[in-house]
Amino acid sequence: MDLSGKLLVAMPGMGDPRFEKSVVFMCAHSDDGAMGLIVNKPAAEVRFADLLDQLGISRTSEGSDIRVHFGGPAEHGRGFVLHSADYSANGSTLQVDDRIGMTGTLDILEDIAKGIGPSRSILALGYAGWGPGQLEDEILQNGWLTCDAPLDLVFSADNASKWEGALRTLGIDPLTLSAAAGRA
Repeated sequence: MDLSGKLLVAMPGMGDPRFEKSVVFMCAHSDDGAMGLIVNKPAAEVRFADLLDQLGISRTSEGSDIRVHFGGPAEHGRGFVLHSADYSANGSTLQVDDRIGMTGTLDILEDIAKGIGPSRSILALGYAGWGPGQLEDEILQNGWLTCDAPLDLVFSADNASKWEGALRTLGIDPLTLSAAAGRA
C-alpha cells in the first residue's frame, strides 16, 4: 500500500523519543523506502526571518512568514517546504498528490519572501526516512497508525492538537490507546 499523501500517527510507547506523539506527512513511499515530514513539532529556536537572513534572501512587504518545524531526525541542515498544490517551482516540486506538494530548493523560500509562494506552507528542517520495508515493519510492530491527511490538520497553526486531531480522523480517542501490540 502506497502511503504517499497520508499521515503517520505515532503510537504511545513507540520507543523512539524523537517521534513521540509525532504526526508525519508522507511525501513518498515505495518499495525503495519512504520519506516524510513531521508536521506537529515546531522548531522553537528557529525563525523564518532568521533563516532568510542567513541565506541572504530579502523579504518584501508582501512577503509571508511561515512556521519552521523539526521535520525529522535526518539531515537537519536541509529544508523542505510542504505546501498547497497552488505552487510549483520549475520542476523541483514533488507533487505528492493533487492537494500537496513538497519543494526543497531556494526558489520557494524566495517566492514566499516576495509574497508569491503557496497559499499554505510549512518549512521543515530535516526529514524522517525509512529504508526498504522498515516502515512496514514499524507499522506491524504497532509503532504507527495511518490515516488520511486533511489539509486543515496538516497546515494548522495549532501544533499541539494535531496528534489528537489525526487520531480523531480515525475515530480514536487518545485516552483509549494502548502501547501493547496483539494478534487475533
